[in-house]
Amino acid sequence: MTDSPSRLRHRARSRVAALAFGLSLVSLVAWLLWPQPLLVETGPVTIGPFEQILREDGRLRVRDRYQMAAPVAGALGRLSLRVGDVVQAGQVLASIHPVVPALIDARSREVLARRVDAAAAASEAARAQEGRAQAGLAQARLEAQRTERLAESRFVAPAAVDQARAALRIQERTLEAAQAEALAASHALAEARAALAGGASTSRGTSPDGVRQVRAPVGGRVLRVLQESAAPVAAGQVLLEIGDTARLEAVIDLLSGDALRLQAGGRVDLHTGSGQPPLVGRVARIEPVAFTRLSALGIEEQRVNVVVAIDEDARPGSGAGDGFRVDAIFRVSRVDDALMVPSGALVRAREGGWAVLRVADGRVRQVAIEVLDRNVDFARVGGPLAPGERLVLYPGANLRDGDRVRSRAAGDRH
Repeated sequence: MTDSPSRLRHRARSRVAALAFGLSLVSLVAWLLWPQPLLVETGPVTIGPFEQILREDGRLRVRDRYQMAAPVAGALGRLSLRVGDVVQAGQVLASIHPVVPALIDARSREVLARRVDAAAAASEAARAQEGRAQAGLAQARLEAQRTERLAESRFVAPAAVDQARAALRIQERTLEAAQAEALAASHALAEARAALAGGASTSRGTSPDGVRQVRAPVGGRVLRVLQESAAPVAAGQVLLEIGDTARLEAVIDLLSGDALRLQAGGRVDLHTGSGQPPLVGRVARIEPVAFTRLSALGIEEQRVNVVVAIDEDARPGSGAGDGFRVDAIFRVSRVDDALMVPSGALVRAREGGWAVLRVADGRVRQVAIEVLDRNVDFARVGGPLAPGERLVLYPGANLRDGDRVRSRAAGDRH
């Protein structure tokens, strides 16, 4: 029995439908298994001015700082100045009074009183000895005169005159010694009385005698007050610091290798904070002595202080002062019309050196380049690159030369 034409057409359509379904299934599986283009972020090759900069933080400090110290030991009066107060040249900053004598207890007072009595008795004895010496001198003078008259009448020998004159000279020296002893005894009595009276006053008098004043050598502001309250101070003790906060300089510590790349007089931009215009400075000096400092990773680094002089026309107008933090940008070198690539596009080539992954016709091609210089954002390069070409930024380890990619401009998240 033969199939009817209608049944044959139905079977033919079924075979065609099954074949189409199979082909669709195979195409779907092939599409799923076919490698898809990788989505990469790209940046352009550009031409423009290239600057090599060093960025490091530092601090501002007053260019000329004056430490005001006590010239003598004494009792310091309480200071009325505070940090930030304006002072004028010659202004009295502090007053130092003589030290108040120590109080005397009853036992010590009694001892001192007895010393006064002993000194008074010694003074009386010395005056008595002085009187005795004066009487002896008068007697010796009379004897000398009598002997001289007798010698003129030849009643005594000339030797007796010599003896009388010698005795007179001895009595004169004896009187001088007695007078010196009396003077010394009077001084000892005065000293004993002063020691006894020294503890009678328990408060400092209002007399300005002996008061020493500390005056400002220059005008400026108070930077630090080290001794505010009234207290005894020693000679040379620092009381406060002053300086002109309008004359500032910056101190930035750099790696010793980076500091060698700087030139005296090179420009430095100092940023004091968000929204504030940068201060313009110049490298004044690079200190010749380096020091060791631990980095955040615990690595020992040799660093050196670089002193930056702020231009007089760019003085801080935002209230920046001594000890304020600044972000310093040093201009090491500049090249106009430099061929530049983003720093994130650099990769290490297998054979050494540097390379970039250029995007062309939907695929990446590795191109070897020469890195001439680089900063934080860009690298100045030489090689077969043209302005406007797109380079893969921060390529992953799975990206190979010749892979298909879909590029996305840097900053585009859609």
